[in-house]
Amino acid sequence: MILVTGGAGFIGSHLCVELLNEGHEVIVVDHLSNSKKESLDRVEELTGKSLTFYGFDLLDRSKLEQVFNDHPIEAVVHLAGFKAVNESVSMPLNYYHNNLTSTFTLLEVMQQFGVKNFIFSSSATVYGKPDRNPITEDFPTSVTNPYGRTKLMIEEILHDLWKSDPSWSISILRYFNPIGAHPSGNIGESPNDIPNNIMPFITNVALGQYKELAVFGDDYPTIDGTGVRDYIHVVDLARGHLKALNRTLVETGYDIYNLGTGEGYSVLQLVRAFEEATGQPVPYRIIDRREGDVAECFSDPTKAEQQLGWRAEKTIVDMCKDSWRWREYNP
Repeated sequence: MILVTGGAGFIGSHLCVELLNEGHEVIVVDHLSNSKKESLDRVEELTGKSLTFYGFDLLDRSKLEQVFNDHPIEAVVHLAGFKAVNESVSMPLNYYHNNLTSTFTLLEVMQQFGVKNFIFSSSATVYGKPDRNPITEDFPTSVTNPYGRTKLMIEEILHDLWKSDPSWSISILRYFNPIGAHPSGNIGESPNDIPNNIMPFITNVALGQYKELAVFGDDYPTIDGTGVRDYIHVVDLARGHLKALNRTLVETGYDIYNLGTGEGYSVLQLVRAFEEATGQPVPYRIIDRREGDVAECFSDPTKAEQQLGWRAEKTIVDMCKDSWRWREYNP
């Protein structure tokens, strides 16, 4: 059985589809602060298989112990956590308390029950402002906000844990910029509050819910002056977790993997790709740069390909079409 924390969210729901389709039994713990139980109902519809859901906060140790007591858990994929960069700057204590303490609780309970296979959802934000691109896993780390700092702190905690007990098997997955949705249009990104990612803003503009897209700066040293990012389809990202899980279940160790496409697209290139893929206009307005943003950030995913046998397969057109299908079906 695989425990997925935060499994009702954008990435978690797509991961649950892949896990169930692969024949794994899945348990989800999610307190639904920024997700909906309906996404898991749709996962079950898509796969024709059922999963086990627990709606509580990971900070509740006694409930977490009960889950481990009741189920033969083999591995944990830890996706749960607060994730809005701007919010983390204004509410740092909330972010440190929630993201760090929940992870401590989870790891302590895993240790208590002898479960030592762990996959952690990290982020390319740990690279800070990289000197060059593409970024490999051995680049120096540097963070510019409390959200990124919690990710980096947890990575270091996990490394110390593995050094103290090499029987642990730990995979750190550094995501670049997940967009897209399941090709069925049944699950996708559906935040309860203001979105953190660019694609929901683009689709909301296309739906007429927003007047225009705000583009933060057009004076970066990039192809058209707007920020360049490595956008990855959420289904490719979910499959990356599956590949990491397969390795984690058979080998011990501590490994870090970039999950990205290895290609950078500017904000305006993404807008144009969306317009061409969907036929929907996306008016935009250039505003001031956002503090902490970097000009360019894209991955070198070679290590994941060589060690996990994983590579991103979906194109920017797939990402745009699937994002739009999801929002069109679920306005």
